[in-house]
Amino acid sequence: MRAIWKGAVSFGLVSVPVKLYAATESHDVSFRQVHAKDGGRIKYQRVCSLDGEEVPYSDIAKGYETEDGEMVILSDDDMAELPATSSREIAVEKFVPSDQIDPLLFEKSYYLEPEKSGAKPYALLRQALKDADRMAVVTVALRQRTSVAVLRVRQTERGDVIVLQTMMWPDEVRVPDFDVEVGDVKDTEVKMAHMLVETLAGDFDASEFEDDYAGAVEALVKAKIEGGEVKRTERSTKTSGEVVDLLAALQKSVAAAKTARGEAPADEDSESHQDEKPTKKTAARKSTAKKAPAKKTAAKKTAKKAPAKKTAAKKAS
Repeated sequence: MRAIWKGAVSFGLVSVPVKLYAATESHDVSFRQVHAKDGGRIKYQRVCSLDGEEVPYSDIAKGYETEDGEMVILSDDDMAELPATSSREIAVEKFVPSDQIDPLLFEKSYYLEPEKSGAKPYALLRQALKDADRMAVVTVALRQRTSVAVLRVRQTERGDVIVLQTMMWPDEVRVPDFDVEVGDVKDTEVKMAHMLVETLAGDFDASEFEDDYAGAVEALVKAKIEGGEVKRTERSTKTSGEVVDLLAALQKSVAAAKTARGEAPADEDSESHQDEKPTKKTAARKSTAKKAPAKKTAAKKTAKKAPAKKTAAKKAS
C-alpha cells in the first residue's frame, strides 16, 4: 500500500508520527457507454445550456446554485479565501464510549501506521483504546479540508491496528420523513419474533458473503471473449491491466512518426497484419490448451473512486 498522508497523532503532550493508508477499495463493476454498432466509446461535449456553444475548460468556472435557482459564479480568488488548512496533526479532542457514535456517521476509513520513532506511543494509545472500549474523537486536515474523525482499534490478520474513520457533518445525515404506524402487537407475536432471531443467531464472518453480481459479469465477459464477440476499435485502450505487446507498440509508433513526416511506411501490408495481431494474453485465452481462470477484476475499471468531498459553501458557513 502507498501512504497518502503523513503527520502525527497528538494527545496531551504525546505525539505519535504516523502514515495514513486507505483501508478500503471499491470492487463495483463499471461499464462504459459505447456505440452498439462498433463498440466506439461515447463522448460528451461541454455545452452551455444558454447559448448552446461548446465551452473549453479555460472558460469553465465554479458556480453555486441558490435555492431560488440563481447562479453565483465563484472565481479562483474567491475559492482561495475559503477556510483551508495544511496541518499535519491529528488532534485528539476527547475519548468517548464506542457505543455513543452512530455508525451512520462514518465515511472513509484509513489505517494508521506508526513511524519507527512512534512505535511505542502508538502501542500505548492502541492498548488504552482497547482497554477503555472508547474511541478518540479527533480533527484532521485531509485535502486541505478539516474533518471530524475517530480513532478506533481494529483486529486484522497481522495484529491490532488503529483505524481513522472520517465522519460526516451532522447536517449531512438526513432525517426520515415518514412514520411507521402499527396496530397492537400481541405477546405471542413478539415471542415468535424472538424465536426467529435466536434461530438465525450467529457470529459475523465477512468471508461467507460473495459479490455474485461481479462474478456473473466476469463469467459473461469471459464467455463472449472466448466466443469471439469482441469489438476491436482503432483506438481501444486497455483497462484490465493486460500487458501490451511492446514490439507492436514500437512498430506502430515508428509508423506514426514516419506518417507525420510525410514518409511512406516501409511495408503497409505487414503493418496492417500487425494491427490485427492479438496480444499475448488474448492469444493465450483463445488457445485450446490450458485456459487460466479469469481474474476477479477483469470486468471493472482500475481507477479508484475518490471519496466525495463536502461542498465548500457548507464549510464557509
